[in-house]
Amino acid sequence: MTPRKKVRGTRPGATLVTGPGGRGVKAFARWYRERAIEQWKALDLNALRRVAAVIETAQSKGRFIWVCGNGGSAAIASHVVCDFGKTAFRAGAKPLKTVSLAGNTSFLTAIGNDLSFDEIFARQLENVAAPGDVVLLISGSGNSTNLLRAAKISRARGARVVGLLGFDGGALQGLCDESVLIPSDQYGVIEEMHMAVAHILTFYLKQTRA
Repeated sequence: MTPRKKVRGTRPGATLVTGPGGRGVKAFARWYRERAIEQWKALDLNALRRVAAVIETAQSKGRFIWVCGNGGSAAIASHVVCDFGKTAFRAGAKPLKTVSLAGNTSFLTAIGNDLSFDEIFARQLENVAAPGDVVLLISGSGNSTNLLRAAKISRARGARVVGLLGFDGGALQGLCDESVLIPSDQYGVIEEMHMAVAHILTFYLKQTRA
């Protein structure tokens, strides 16, 4: 595995590296491709194995996997739910009970409007999280308050907390039982690698015979 370079943290929504200026699209694409290749080479396969084991345990026990994320990570959360629920399905195996907490617009806006945007995931988890469940938190910065609160309530309820993280992992990394960190400072690369990790897990679960 390629050694990880030191990447500083960031606040939610802050774009540290967009790319080198003044290049044509081909030159820029080459630069971006190299940044993506760096992260593929650095992907922590042992961390990925541990995350897979957490998900497989939840599946075997019929527990739920609740998925959270903001912005682009909310879209990834919806994609994960689709893939885990449909693509990873195997006849004769227990289904992956996967739900996105970023998809219920009425509940999200009610909590955001009446309480706080910081509570949009934690308040839902208060209703549903149970021991043995998995809460999958997807975040570039790892510092979004609503995800930090989601992690804390999940741990209090006995759920396992798993993170797909970027940059230096942020405060969220310390609240995760297991996590896959993409140590990049380019948001696009981070989000693409999060989706790639989700696809690896999906097709692994699809083909496994364990």
